[in-house]
Amino acid sequence: MATFKIEGGHKLSGNITPQGAKNEALQVICAVLLTADKITISNIPNIRDVNKLIYILSELGVKVNKTSDNTYTFQADTLDLNYLESEKFKKEGSSLRGSIMIVGPLLARFGKGYIPRPGGDKIGRRRLDTHFEGFIKLGATFRYNKNEQFYGVEAVKLTGTDMLLDEASVTGTANIVMAAVMAEGVTTIYNAACEPYLQQLCKMLNSMGAKIDGVGSNLLTIKGVEKLTGCTHRILPDMIEIGSLIGMAAMTKSSITIKDVSWKDLGLIPRVFQKLGIKLERKGDDIFIPEQQNYEIQNFIDGSILTISDAPWPGFTPDLLSIVLVVATQAKGSVLIHQKMFESRLFFVDKLIDMGAKVILCDPHRATVIGMNHESSLKATTMTSPDIRAGISLLIAALSANGTSTIHNIEQIDRGYQNIDGRLKAIGAKITRI
Repeated sequence: MATFKIEGGHKLSGNITPQGAKNEALQVICAVLLTADKITISNIPNIRDVNKLIYILSELGVKVNKTSDNTYTFQADTLDLNYLESEKFKKEGSSLRGSIMIVGPLLARFGKGYIPRPGGDKIGRRRLDTHFEGFIKLGATFRYNKNEQFYGVEAVKLTGTDMLLDEASVTGTANIVMAAVMAEGVTTIYNAACEPYLQQLCKMLNSMGAKIDGVGSNLLTIKGVEKLTGCTHRILPDMIEIGSLIGMAAMTKSSITIKDVSWKDLGLIPRVFQKLGIKLERKGDDIFIPEQQNYEIQNFIDGSILTISDAPWPGFTPDLLSIVLVVATQAKGSVLIHQKMFESRLFFVDKLIDMGAKVILCDPHRATVIGMNHESSLKATTMTSPDIRAGISLLIAALSANGTSTIHNIEQIDRGYQNIDGRLKAIGAKITRI
């Protein structure tokens, strides 16, 4: 188990470029299974979860070639489908939640897809019903081995249909879309997720020959095709890392420039941080955060306390609520953080309370933060990272704290953030990896 030692209280300065988007990478890399042709994908982040998925695909028989630091070619022309029922796959696939998205393309192209119950962050229940209900609607037969916790879907032929998803699941929508692009006839998916990463997947599939209309909306219409071809695709910058860096600058009273952020794909993210009182300037496609000694939380127009909550896109992403909560601990004013989606994601606040933050955990989904206006700094402590987003939030807190903090289990942070210690040290952070 690796550890970070963080000497807090140092200001950051300079430019930093966000990594490629983790959540998009997991989707588009699975899409390479839909064709025997070569696919080139660039701006792939070098992080644990993505590397693990690439490894699983290579074990399945996909030819993987790394052509530069963040560019790969993939060719799924000769696959060993027996690997899907091996003990090795049951072990490797269960350690990565993103592995669920290989099922849709395998079902579309080969008529069968299997997956062990996937793991991932321990942030609450993350059900898979949406995925499999969509496959069943397309004509697949579902089976589940309860003893081995192993899922399977099989179909002689997939047929287009109309479906209303029970939730706007991003991975569920991605999986169903990848299955439907080669189904016979027309599929409509209502209440589809419309996050930028899902839009990117649809654009990539269309460049491969798919026929998907309504991209960017919650109603997708897909005309099935018989075959898909190769393509070249570039992954967006990671909006979650961009939000993390904004919060980091504010907490450490730093001035930094975040390069090439793809502003048009950030949605509400800049506005939510501005509601916390953080100044942002758009410079071309960069974000400049000037040094601020203080930032004040805006109330609602009737004077009531601000509430920040997550919602399906174009609402505010749940992956940034942990960062917003940490940033609010040093703001002037109070805010209610309402995490609607996952009932365990706020359980890291006890670490912040140990550091001197004024946070009241109302219930598993809500926390009230009373900001200290930088009048009382957080104090260093020893922590353990419970998940990716809580891990980066604790890192932000440690960078702003007085003294030297220790964060254990940083493998969780490495799952979602590429060389975070090296990149932050380049702009002035004092971090040592042990």
